[in-house]
Amino acid sequence: MRGQRAGVTAGQRRVSRLAVALLCSLALPAFAQKAPTVEELQKRLEALERRLGTSVASEEGAEPGLADLDQRLKVIERRLELQQEEAVAKAKEAPVISVNDKGASFKSADGNYEVRLRGLIQGDGRFYVNDDALPQNDTFLLRTARPIIEGSLGKLIGFRFTPEFAGDSASIVDAYVDLRFDPAYTLRVGKFTSPVGLERLQSSSALAGVERALASELAPNRDIGVQLQGDVAEGKFSYALGVFNGTVDGRDAVTTNPDNEFEYAGRAFFEPFRNNANALSGLGFGVGASIGDKVGSGNNFLPRYRTPGQVQFFNYRSSVAADGENFRFSPQAYYYLGRFGVLGEYIRSSQEVLQTTGANAGVRADLENTAWQATVQFVLSGEDASYRGVVKPSSPFRPGEGWGAFELVGRYGQLEVDDGAFPIFADPTVSAREASSWTLGLNWYLTSNLKLVFNYLDTTFKGGAAGGSDREDEKAIFSRLQVAF
Repeated sequence: MRGQRAGVTAGQRRVSRLAVALLCSLALPAFAQKAPTVEELQKRLEALERRLGTSVASEEGAEPGLADLDQRLKVIERRLELQQEEAVAKAKEAPVISVNDKGASFKSADGNYEVRLRGLIQGDGRFYVNDDALPQNDTFLLRTARPIIEGSLGKLIGFRFTPEFAGDSASIVDAYVDLRFDPAYTLRVGKFTSPVGLERLQSSSALAGVERALASELAPNRDIGVQLQGDVAEGKFSYALGVFNGTVDGRDAVTTNPDNEFEYAGRAFFEPFRNNANALSGLGFGVGASIGDKVGSGNNFLPRYRTPGQVQFFNYRSSVAADGENFRFSPQAYYYLGRFGVLGEYIRSSQEVLQTTGANAGVRADLENTAWQATVQFVLSGEDASYRGVVKPSSPFRPGEGWGAFELVGRYGQLEVDDGAFPIFADPTVSAREASSWTLGLNWYLTSNLKLVFNYLDTTFKGGAAGGSDREDEKAIFSRLQVAF
């Protein structure tokens, strides 16, 4: 009797378990006061089997027993387990799609393959004040319109492709591939920024001012070549060493190597207290340099220098040619502590030149031009200043809730042209010997994606006007609306 009671009790438990499973699976109403009969459970079980494709034919006229129902329930449970395991396996293989304030990302399930979509749009307003002697056009312009595609193809290959659609024609800003053998040594091939100038290496979306300082006029911009780079000691030391086609001061390289001469460029940068919780954790300093021959005349071989207001104030005579070594040297540093930041650099660029025509034909000189700049930043709203700007306001702009982040900026810089350039290689009535510029600015970071910039720029000159007098001061108000993601 005891065994019989135990068997009946076990059978009752199976029936109860079956009833609960069927009712949950079929989303049926809760149990009524009266428990369902075996026949009702049989019908519900058959309906569930048909939905799962596990229907089992029973003998005609055979009465279902508890053992039969229990076995069929086990089949259903196993089928559900298999379906769940299959769903989990598919989820592990499915790509991961992410969209946030940094753009969109499509990543493989194992994380080795990824494509990131980002973008940068900058619209400027330029307004010149008291420009009677050298009038400039006040204007609105689309300064930058760049979709950015970057990512990785496995653990070894990284890439970046950035076209530029602002201006009169489309161009390629960045197009390179990284072979990431190790964080300490990565090989970069393609078009990218030459590793010389500190501010040149800073993203245009993170600039303290609307435009770059005078020191950047002597540093090469983007060039085409091959570069070995890496980070050592957890990023406390970084280096880059490359071979490039070569480009003039302050400009991008052309698509080919016009003089069949290469340029060698490198940079070493130290952040000895990086990741340390002390007042020196934001200190970085280093040196960049480049050397190579340039042979030829025209804008692809000799530079033209512009003010931060983007007005040209120096150029060589059209009869002058580059004819020998071009050497650049640039000590540089920055320091960020909480809401305060300062960035400074000095750069010297020397070039051997040749006068090709006229009474001075055949005259040669090794001209050395120098420039420096210092930029100070202070975040009024309390966020941290950094080389990348204010990354994210603590209180994004929302009417009645937050105002975003505000940053004050001050900058002073100077560029001096070698006195030996005048009058044989440059016209003193057109080109200035020296430009000194200061800028005051306010940056308003409404969100991590939206930034407004307001600058007042004042540049004074030595020379550059008729009779050897000083060129008229340049005063301008620049503004910028930037959307970056």
